Amino acid sequence: MKVSQILQTKGRDVATVSPDDAILDVVAQLKARRIGAVVALDGSGHIAGILSERDVVHALAEHGPNLAKLKVADLMTKDVTTCTPSNDVNHVMREMTQGRFRHVPVIENGKLAGLVSIGDAVKARIEELEHEREALQSYIAG
Repeated sequence: MKVSQILQTKGRDVATVSPDDAILDVVAQLKARRIGAVVALDGSGHIAGILSERDVVHALAEHGPNLAKLKVADLMTKDVTTCTPSNDVNHVMREMTQGRFRHVPVIENGKLAGLVSIGDAVKARIEELEHEREALQSYIAG
């Protein structure tokens, strides 16, 4: 299964922010949209970083009440692993597992084209296995 198939199902909408946005504003956006990460875009629309709820929790433990004074750029992961729509979902899942992160921006023709989470990948893989099981049962039943 390819990443493009996940994007066909879930859509290509990605919550984006500026590196200069205040952390508390972004936390409110994460809560309101019920999402786990946002992609930070620079002024030219390129990925500057990614900020996840995990980043916020770690920063809260480190900075306490001073968290409110921070910007996205202070906390975001700047070295972002990306994928393309043609990447295999199993490969992307392995990268997420090895890198211990849960969200991967999808890049197509140099532009942000979507975001795949580990939940999206697991769901797609379960559906793929279910279809395979049904095909095998049908084959066996004749």
